[in-house]
Parts: sequence; C-alpha cells; structure tokens
Amino acid sequence: MQGKVAERGCFIVDVEIGKDDDITLTLDKENGSVSLEDCEAINDAFLAVFDKDSEDYSLTVTSAGLDQPFKVLKQFQKAIGSQVEVRLRNGKKIIGLLSDATKDGITLRYSLKEAVEGKKRKVMVEHEEIFRMEDINSVIPHIVFEKKTKNK
Repeated sequence: MQGKVAERGCFIVDVEIGKDDDITLTLDKENGSVSLEDCEAINDAFLAVFDKDSEDYSLTVTSAGLDQPFKVLKQFQKAIGSQVEVRLRNGKKIIGLLSDATKDGITLRYSLKEAVEGKKRKVMVEHEEIFRMEDINSVIPHIVFEKKTKNK
C-alpha cells in the first residue's frame, strides 16, 4: 500500500477513521498536485489489501485541501519558498515567506509596519524569525485572489 503511494509521488498526510468504519485517507504530492488518477490508483491499492466485503468499511481517498493546516513535515518542506499563514498558540497571526522547515520549527520571513526612530510614520521592517513547532497552532498556504481589471 505505502509502495503504491510512493510510486505515485504521493505521501500520506492523514488517516481518519470515523464511526461506522468510514476511512478518509488524505494525500499530498511531492511535486505538483494530487490528481484524480492518483486517488483512484491508491484507492484500488487499498481495496486490494483490505477486503471491503469482509471488513465492512467505506473508503474516501482525497487530497489535502489548500485551506487545511499542514500536518506532516513533508507538507512544510514542499511549501518552502511560498507564502503561508501562521497562527501561533498565543493568538498572533503572521503571513510571510516560509524559508525553512525542520521537525523542530519553521523559519519565516515577513514584514511589519513599525515605528522607527527618526521617522514620523511607521515603515515596513523586514523580519526573519524561527518559530518552534510547539509554539505554532497551524500553518496553511496563503492564497491571494487578484481582482481582474477591465481593459479600456
């Protein structure tokens, strides 16, 4: 089963077993996005290993959603170089560029408007900070939807 997942360039993010043995297998992909064909192939591999008739379960194979928090280190590493939204356990929210990720923490580059000596107005100040995993509540991709302008 794990071999089929790796063969497709995917990795398992989460396995949830709900009431009535409803199993949800959530995947992500090393490069790119999980395709319908990836989900079908992994579903078939799962069904080949676990007899659905004798085990009496339902199976859903899905991809990790863009609005879902990262759960495994591979997701953090895949997102290096992209914008993320980090929610800290202290309630603070920071949007920035994920520049590194290890099992211990992440490195985030971000800008904040701050008062600077000699300036009348607050100015944008660049920061690069390491956040420990235990201080992080969630990290999700930060997606910006751009408005289309009409050409005149």
